[in-house]
Amino acid sequence: MSFIRRLTAAAALTGLIAGPAAAQTTLDVLYAFPSFARFHEPVAAEFMKKHPDIKIQFRAPAPSYDEGHQTMLRQAMTNQLPDVYYSGYHLLAELVRTLVKRGQIVDLGPMLAAEGEAFRKANYADRIQALGKVDGKLYGMAFNASTPIMYYNVDLVKKAGGNPDKMPDTWNGVVGLAKKIKAQGADVNGMAYDIHGWPDDWLWRALILQAGGKMLNDAGTAVAFGGETGLNALKLSRRFVTEGGMQPIDWDQSRQQFAAGKIGIYFASPANARQITDLVGSKFAFRTTTFPVDNKEKGGLPTGGNAALITSKDPAKQKAAWQFLKFVTSPEAQKIVVEMTGYLPTNIKATEKAYLGGFYEANPNFRAPVLQVERSLPWEGYPGGNAVRIWRSQRDIVTAVMRGEATPEAGLERMVKETNAMMK
Repeated sequence: MSFIRRLTAAAALTGLIAGPAAAQTTLDVLYAFPSFARFHEPVAAEFMKKHPDIKIQFRAPAPSYDEGHQTMLRQAMTNQLPDVYYSGYHLLAELVRTLVKRGQIVDLGPMLAAEGEAFRKANYADRIQALGKVDGKLYGMAFNASTPIMYYNVDLVKKAGGNPDKMPDTWNGVVGLAKKIKAQGADVNGMAYDIHGWPDDWLWRALILQAGGKMLNDAGTAVAFGGETGLNALKLSRRFVTEGGMQPIDWDQSRQQFAAGKIGIYFASPANARQITDLVGSKFAFRTTTFPVDNKEKGGLPTGGNAALITSKDPAKQKAAWQFLKFVTSPEAQKIVVEMTGYLPTNIKATEKAYLGGFYEANPNFRAPVLQVERSLPWEGYPGGNAVRIWRSQRDIVTAVMRGEATPEAGLERMVKETNAMMK
């Protein structure tokens, strides 16, 4: 074979003369919590199969929503934003308002409208879609959604004289049962409600909302839990330790302890359902149920999770990013997410038999968040640009109360004063 023929053959093998490659758009994507790679990666892989002209490239995940939020605020200043970001709902308004001023976020309303009203109604419920709205405009597509649920060890509940088929639906009932579970042995904790170590205010907010309370006044300018609702929430937090047999350990440790059969009742996100199922295995029987609500008429729950935003200024990337957002909120993608976590699906079609219908029948522990969807309320943030600092201050106070280092009355007074000051 001549040199030219050999060169031509080699070039063909390496694709050098195979014709121009198809143009590919690469999207730079950031999300929070490294463990969430377990569903972000396969969802992206499925998307790229359907859209070979678009490549999803993930940045290193942020450790939490709060830290991801701080990263976004810093990178907005240096024009180093990703093309797509998954923002926690409680920080969405603050982030959107910051980016709108700088022209660094896309209003998704026109993009969704272009898909047609029939498409919107068939896929997105108004209540879920509202999670991604700020100041009346749609900036985020709800990707993950969750309300806190109760996990419980069936064996420990039975030994304590409880009925695993009818768990308490009030906090007095929960604390009372947890006390009986704790009495079964020194190496068992009655319950875990890890408000003291949670990375955001979700579990604290849940105690306020379930009682029918509000976080802010109607004007959104001051704390609204400064009365009996807030005081009772702090008293209850202390009772978790003194009566419920709770050990204030790290929230990851609580999950491990529950999976080891050392905690009777455990409150957490439904996003942990798959992980806990795998950790428990066949060691003991556990179940999930809805979150206790004392105010049955007005009580609600904060909807946790995140919404996907488009922050790219490039028209081609914006178009590609919209295709990505449509896919991650599609029934196909939501099926992947729910089966790997336990999150509430954010697409109406996802619960149909073709997607998750059979899964819920075979895995009833994943059904709890669906059963309390009517109590879902927006997880709103605080004005003033200090949402992250506010929760860290509040968490220190709640922790002090839980450990008995401050009274609930003193803790509430300090919490209200410091929160109002940081909102200004």
